[in-house]
Amino acid sequence: MAKKIALITRHRQAEAMRMALGLTLLEDEAEVFILQDLLDDDATANQLRQCQSVDLPVYCTAQGPAGLPYLDLAEAAQRWTQFDRLVTL
Repeated sequence: MAKKIALITRHRQAEAMRMALGLTLLEDEAEVFILQDLLDDDATANQLRQCQSVDLPVYCTAQGPAGLPYLDLAEAAQRWTQFDRLVTL
């Protein structure tokens, strides 16, 4: 049975996106929530491009130049109640 999984991270952003992509291969639904500015490194940028290419939702709670959909922390917490599993990294 497919599960709806939220991956919540601050510092391990590339890993969270990589995990989310892997979960979709198992037919689970995954969304990534980044609780700070998007890291400026090659691994994170590459994983973000991969997520965007398959329309995997990636949200950021910090408003910045990353172009990611912004969610304030209260709205993110409200969304987390709709998931079967929360994975923090």
